[in-house]
Amino acid sequence: MDYNRLADLLFPDVTLYPEDMEKRYPERSLPEGAKVTRIAPSPTGFFHFGGLFPATVGERLAHQSGGVFYLRIEDTDSKREVEGAAEFITKILDYYGLHFDEGVTADGDKGDYGPYTQSQRVGIYHVYAKQLVRDGRAYPVFSTDEELDELKAADKKAEIKSVNWEEEAEARREAMLARRQFTMEQVEAELAAGHRFALFAAADGDPEKKLKVTDLVKGTLEIPENDEDVVLLKSDGIPTYHFAHAVDDHLMRTTHVIRGEEWLPSLSKHLMLFRYLGFRAPKYMHIAQLMRLDENGNKKKLSKRDMGANLDDYRRMGYSVKAVNEYVMTLLNSNYEEWHMQNPDKDREEFPFSVKKMSASGCLFDIEKLNDVSKNVISRMTASEVYDGVLAYAETEDPEFYETLAADRAYAEKILSIGRGGNKPRKDFAVWADVKPYMSFFYDKYFTREDEMPADRDRADIVKALLGFLETYDSRDDQNTWFEKCKDIAESIGYARETKLYRKEPEKYRGHVGDVASFIRVAVTGRMNSPDLYEVINILGEDRMRQRILDETELLK
Repeated sequence: MDYNRLADLLFPDVTLYPEDMEKRYPERSLPEGAKVTRIAPSPTGFFHFGGLFPATVGERLAHQSGGVFYLRIEDTDSKREVEGAAEFITKILDYYGLHFDEGVTADGDKGDYGPYTQSQRVGIYHVYAKQLVRDGRAYPVFSTDEELDELKAADKKAEIKSVNWEEEAEARREAMLARRQFTMEQVEAELAAGHRFALFAAADGDPEKKLKVTDLVKGTLEIPENDEDVVLLKSDGIPTYHFAHAVDDHLMRTTHVIRGEEWLPSLSKHLMLFRYLGFRAPKYMHIAQLMRLDENGNKKKLSKRDMGANLDDYRRMGYSVKAVNEYVMTLLNSNYEEWHMQNPDKDREEFPFSVKKMSASGCLFDIEKLNDVSKNVISRMTASEVYDGVLAYAETEDPEFYETLAADRAYAEKILSIGRGGNKPRKDFAVWADVKPYMSFFYDKYFTREDEMPADRDRADIVKALLGFLETYDSRDDQNTWFEKCKDIAESIGYARETKLYRKEPEKYRGHVGDVASFIRVAVTGRMNSPDLYEVINILGEDRMRQRILDETELLK
């Protein structure tokens, strides 16, 4: 077979050679040891939470080593593409702070190794496809895409061994060899008739032989050589993932490929293609799948149908970006939590991320753990940072509350400052959605009486205590003076000045000073539980405090 002539017949318009591509995309000028990594999602729907794992690993490896992290959109499967998905991917990754040095952005491509969208690189793939034909490594099959889909479906079905799997495998082997048998005259006739072709790479592997491969997460693996011909180009000239990723990762000078372990069965195909193309294969890291517990307590893969699978869910639910990112780090590196406890004021980017600390088995997604991490993260934020976070959340998820917060930033920050700072800050919020119910009683339009006065205390005592508080209140009092007055009020109505006195001799008293504070708290906030009452009253102001207490006494009479 004259492979040069065959290549010219199949690709008459391709005049460039791989050497031209090598000149267009030269080796990167980077420090020794610098890593070039990427995330390459397909625009086929929402961005899965599990996608944060390879993205975070890639970003850390690149930026810790002085390398490059880039975004490539792999849109070669037009049948599954969702309109607007590529734009959404760039926005959601930007939202979560995964900053790319190169790649697809909302304003177009950034970087010298583009285009970074595969559908715009078809001409590049054809250069290498033609070379594979010249080398006798690839051959045409004049079939429709539907016929090819049937072939692939049969191959996939055959992976599940049936009773007659040996016979089926032999039949598939014979069909594959038959596809390779053609003459130049047959090719000319098919092309003259206007028929389109798909391009296959002829596999040379022996499934009885093993390839020894080093995976940076899973260690040394032994996988069977690939003996299945690989579709390189579909009949419309668009490449398959297998072919496109090999060409792109080489030309974009990717050093490390981080992806889910579901791609392990394809690894032998990919290594074969790198060998055929004359490329040095990148180092592979196959990350364990993200798991969850089902209703029976068994582990199963977090699927697209599960709540929390969509990364955008966390924005809508009100999780802070920092909390989600920190939670991902706790799952990726086993020593992250210990490091963070020792370095509470350091950013996660200062953590010495290590591939050696990654788990080779599945990570377990735990929403309760995420909430705990989130509470810790928000508790360490300043009031200003919390305000900015909840304001951004409310703008899209609760516009009315957004208007309320935006109307008086200083007032909102005073509220959010309560209990913030110090060694043991309050941990009231897991998500931004928790903020509105926490602070709603500070705003008259949201104020409601959620709790009743203690049912085991005399209503007359409650009224006396509330009116006594109004008579003695002085906004100039410090907290100690303020509470001493509460003790005086308690004593005046037969209550113990100290809780410990009541506990020691409960028969001597009608109640204790803690009860008096509860009466005031419920009247002022409408709740049995609230932040520090002294600070609450100072923020609300004397006029509103007095009016709420007077309204409460009217209800009690």
